[in-house]
Amino acid sequence: MAVHIPGLIAIVVFYLLILAVGLWAARKTGLKKGQSSTEEVMLAGRDIGLFVGCFTVTATWVGGGFINGSSEIVVQSGLVWCQAPVGYGISLLFGGIFFADKMRRSKYNTMLDPFNRKYGDLMGALLYIPAMLGEMFWSAAILSALGATLAVILDIDTTLSILISAAISLLYTLVGGLYSVAYTDVVQLICIFIGLWVSVPFAMTNSASKSIIVDSSSSPLSSTWLGEVARTDIGIYMDTFLLLIFGGIPWQVYFQRVLSARTVNIARILSFAGGFGCMFMAIPAVLIGAIASNTDWNQTAYDKQVNGSIPTDELGLTLPLVLRYLTPDAVSFIGLGAVSAAVMSSTDSSLLSSSSMFARNVFGVVYTRCTKKRLSDGMTIWVMRFTQVIIAGCACAMAITVKSIYYLFYLCSDLVFVILFPQLACAVYLHDTNAYGSLLGFIIGLIFRLLGGEPGLGLPPSIIYPWYDKDAGQRFPFRSLTMIITFVTVILGSYLFRVLFKSGCLPIEFDIFNSFTDRPRTVLTSAPPPIEIAKLPSDVPSSYQPYVLDDLHEWKVNLNKRGHDNPVFRQESYKTDKLVYNGAAEQPLKTVTKL
Repeated sequence: MAVHIPGLIAIVVFYLLILAVGLWAARKTGLKKGQSSTEEVMLAGRDIGLFVGCFTVTATWVGGGFINGSSEIVVQSGLVWCQAPVGYGISLLFGGIFFADKMRRSKYNTMLDPFNRKYGDLMGALLYIPAMLGEMFWSAAILSALGATLAVILDIDTTLSILISAAISLLYTLVGGLYSVAYTDVVQLICIFIGLWVSVPFAMTNSASKSIIVDSSSSPLSSTWLGEVARTDIGIYMDTFLLLIFGGIPWQVYFQRVLSARTVNIARILSFAGGFGCMFMAIPAVLIGAIASNTDWNQTAYDKQVNGSIPTDELGLTLPLVLRYLTPDAVSFIGLGAVSAAVMSSTDSSLLSSSSMFARNVFGVVYTRCTKKRLSDGMTIWVMRFTQVIIAGCACAMAITVKSIYYLFYLCSDLVFVILFPQLACAVYLHDTNAYGSLLGFIIGLIFRLLGGEPGLGLPPSIIYPWYDKDAGQRFPFRSLTMIITFVTVILGSYLFRVLFKSGCLPIEFDIFNSFTDRPRTVLTSAPPPIEIAKLPSDVPSSYQPYVLDDLHEWKVNLNKRGHDNPVFRQESYKTDKLVYNGAAEQPLKTVTKL
């Protein structure tokens, strides 16, 4: 079929609108004057208000994978298995309750900063790997959703549509940072809301669509779009729910919004608003899935239907198929704008968050260790831009090759849940954990997860858990078990190495992470403003050294006041000479804080 010209024009206009808003917002980072700072690009100067914050948190989660995947799973397994909207919504609520306050008060720049402060820069860099993979899977899922939508509605090549959409998101993210991402999110979320809700009535009233009202007395739920959970699937169901809830917390795309909030209260409120917003925005996508499930596709122009239903290998196209064949052309173009908005609102966030972590917690660590200097703002921004290009390319390659949108959407939380969540909980709440326990937890958790198998990646299970089925695979909630194993390993491993070092069984020289020594770790913060030191009288002994506040001490003291375990300073009384100034009585020098 030929390319649909009116639809193509509509999508071009929409893309230009988003690009214009992104470039306009980029002015706030100092783009015009060439004075962009790292904090401006990463965190919008920590100046995101409540209105924009609520929009950007919701729009970040409500991506193409979110709405397309929700429609897909309703047709495939029923509403009861559409767990992502509720799971991710609850994860944002839990994030606001347990993590938003602590992270924002600590004034971190990325989600990996707590690991860097508590476990050292090497562990922070290592934990970037699962975080980066999660972001990449996420970007691939949403780009795949957009490619499928454009291919169905406009008859545009899928690969071309994915590349163009990624390029536009990349462009305004490169120049504007979080300001551009946040302000375009406002426009995009409005487009998603209008586009999907406008499409639902037309699709529901199409002559090929049947009523979605379910009469449980006339037919079992398993035969309707509601679906059901079989007794043998309870383990899988609970495992998936826990994965989405707790695996939805340790994401840089979420914490970037929390850390950019103007105040702690705003950070907490936007988390709650985002949670409820995610669940609300999934309603039209779920309704579209229900409509598709109750449609006789023989009565439509869709020529790939099988016995009046969408074939299994085409279920990822459920939402665009409904827009194309069950709504008028004008309405389908509005819905297409909604899908495009959803994709770009999440793609730009993913690119920015993963590049922020790499530039600060990986490249910054390596640079500081090699040169003994901090990375400048200008170099950090350019490293971020280079990383965004690389990650966008990798995500496009995955989006083009992987078929199932919902599977990518689900897989992106797997590693984050198994490895990152227990690590983050320990770093924030358990003061006695250390880098050695964290490293052991990382290794043991990764091993157990791989041994559990992953059919979608062609990885057979090496550990056969209870209730295993050759066709269905692991029915036991082994991912949740692996997460618990990681959590326990971090705690017990930390205790073991503390005992070994404190008792002298391991020489303190072997403490490569500096967990039990006073040697300072790599500091990634920007230098504080210079502190004015009052002049001392001339008769002060030459051996006296005035105490000068430095950024390492400032961070450590603040962290200690917030309850973090950073025993880096101690009080010691120094025997010094006495001072006589202007004939006043002699006063001994006060206790000096020694690092």
